[in-house]
Amino acid sequence: MVREISAEIEKLTEIARERGAKVRILTPEKIVVSQWVRFKCRYGCKGYGKHFGCPPYAPLPDETRRMVDEYSIGLLLRFDGVPGKGSFGPDDIPDDFHEWFRDLILWVNGTVHMLEKTAFYDGFYKAFGFGGYPCIYCEHQHCVAEEAPGVVDESLRRKCRHMDMVRPSMEAAGMDVFATAKNAGWILETIPCRDMEYGKIMHSDIHSIGLVLIE
Repeated sequence: MVREISAEIEKLTEIARERGAKVRILTPEKIVVSQWVRFKCRYGCKGYGKHFGCPPYAPLPDETRRMVDEYSIGLLLRFDGVPGKGSFGPDDIPDDFHEWFRDLILWVNGTVHMLEKTAFYDGFYKAFGFGGYPCIYCEHQHCVAEEAPGVVDESLRRKCRHMDMVRPSMEAAGMDVFATAKNAGWILETIPCRDMEYGKIMHSDIHSIGLVLIE
């Protein structure tokens, strides 16, 4: 029997909090989707085309907007800090920093996946989650998308090693994370990088955002 949605939200909120995340409830119109977000992925992010949760494999903004509007409730999740790192600065971060942030990415995306799966098996079969950052489930391996030579092809997704777990990040799907968080009462700020060098962030006060939609 499907439980009442209010009871399910309470259950999911408790699970999220047990995993160290903060939760705010949003309605679909508070989730901001914009075309410009994908341009930031295409021009500026080194993960573009290298992960199945990122563009061009992720949904287009128009698809995302239509999909989000089919739901009534969104659980916006906030994750503060970086597990296992404590305080750090630009000299601590390697040039290839994807693996260095592994525990953070798994914290965010693992929690999103757990909440989606919990809601699904509780009878809320439409549940769907959006994580953050490029996927990092392939431990000590590159994503199949990065390994494959030649043309970027959607059909490569069938070779994903973790197809059951990979979800698009919010930004990959065109969601304006800053504006959406603001609508939930959370003010996010960009983190300055030393001499504006890619990835060399000046402080460890990081706030990460995920989203789970249920109906």
